[in-house]
Amino acid sequence: MTAPSSSPRGERVGKPGARWETELRWTGEQIVADDRPEPRPNRATRRAAARARRNR
Repeated sequence: MTAPSSSPRGERVGKPGARWETELRWTGEQIVADDRPEPRPNRATRRAAARARRNR
């Protein structure tokens, strides 16, 4: 176990661009055509599906 530091550090400096004033806003609905093909699954999804097939 270590002893407490004799010179405590202050809070970390914030990251550039990450401020309390940052606001998330909804830009509106995204319309997707019904006849549009399904998007391909990402790598993590494909790997999880392959793992599930192997572990049956």
